[in-house]
Amino acid sequence: MSAPLGDTPDDMAAFADEVHAFLDRAAPRLVDEEGVEWGVGQDRITYFGDETPDEAARHVAAARRWQRTRYEAGFGWITGPSEFGGRGLTAIHDLVYDGIEAQYDVPDTGVLSLIGLGMIGPTILAHGTESAKADYLPAMFSGDIIACQLFSEPSAGSDLANVSTRAVRDGDEWVVNGQKVWTSGAQHSQVGLALCRTNPQEPKHKGITALLVDMDSPGVDVRPLRQMSGGSEFNEVFLTDVRVPDSRRLGEVDGGWRVALTTLMNERASVGTEGAGPAARAISFPFLTALLRANGGLDDSSNRRRLAELMANQLAASYLNRQALDHLIAGGQPGPEASVSKLMYSQNIIQATHFASEVIGPRLLADTGVWGTFSWNELLLSTPALRILGGTEDIMKNILAERVLALPKEPSADSTTPFRELRTSGTGS
Repeated sequence: MSAPLGDTPDDMAAFADEVHAFLDRAAPRLVDEEGVEWGVGQDRITYFGDETPDEAARHVAAARRWQRTRYEAGFGWITGPSEFGGRGLTAIHDLVYDGIEAQYDVPDTGVLSLIGLGMIGPTILAHGTESAKADYLPAMFSGDIIACQLFSEPSAGSDLANVSTRAVRDGDEWVVNGQKVWTSGAQHSQVGLALCRTNPQEPKHKGITALLVDMDSPGVDVRPLRQMSGGSEFNEVFLTDVRVPDSRRLGEVDGGWRVALTTLMNERASVGTEGAGPAARAISFPFLTALLRANGGLDDSSNRRRLAELMANQLAASYLNRQALDHLIAGGQPGPEASVSKLMYSQNIIQATHFASEVIGPRLLADTGVWGTFSWNELLLSTPALRILGGTEDIMKNILAERVLALPKEPSADSTTPFRELRTSGTGS
């Protein structure tokens, strides 16, 4: 790996040259096209796809190969500590790399990076034992291991602290029993970060412990869930007498909620700053303008006003993400403000997709063979999930109200505080 760099202008220029040199050797450049040539190329527009298991496996294999290539060149974990295979550079170096890599035709590594590298990797670094860090972090960031998030349960989705999966101590091991659901990528993962109830006598936030579960352990059963878009990117995971060494515990016993918050804050930041992910091109100004022109709607002042509103919202989201990045560059950690990015991220895609659906009309539902019409169907079927993934919209709004605006807490079913007191307390604590 190359020697660490500083963050002076000359250092950043040298780093950018290094990135370009690596990518020029490793991948072809994308064609730089001005605007959108309507009707040319692939028109598929999706967020959650309808890949077959074989197709998904091929994409995962390509993602892992590309992550290994980046890692061996010193770009697999740019901000990570060197003792675990990282480069030890800053968040701005990470941003520079991402901006340059976007100019090249490389495999999509979202199955590795969004959850595993973006959320669970930082959590292991913050709370893991030295052996867990050494065993998992280099393997994750080199593409050898994919990680998933075993948080949600059938009866504890939005109320995450209400987990019922049990972990009972047995010597130097924990025996885990329970069920998780909506686990993205579990069918491809080698390790999962699980929240388990370890002390039912404590208040629910205080009786949770976080464990790293090897997904090939006896008793782990992954069952894919079919989405209405046709694919199976989410799963149920059943845990039956699964044994987990205590060395794979993150944080303190019964202190798993603090671990979970680390993951969740990185989740909001990862999801909210993803741009628009696979839908970025479709909801861009050039593409939506071309859509209006192709469907005879560009002269409609109402359409032009709505398009301007969409673009203003996307620009506001980009400025917010830039502000969040500046906070990280200054040494800060993702905070509750990341909930704003997550909200805007999902709302921008949903609003743009609904706008396109109205422009296209019935051809969204019946495939007439016209380019750029029925192809929106798959993205539209994905939008309900955007209101849920990374934290539901209602939960995000509560977080912002209570932790950012310091408004009174919303009364909960298990609250012992009288409703009148909650309404008049005037604090968010």
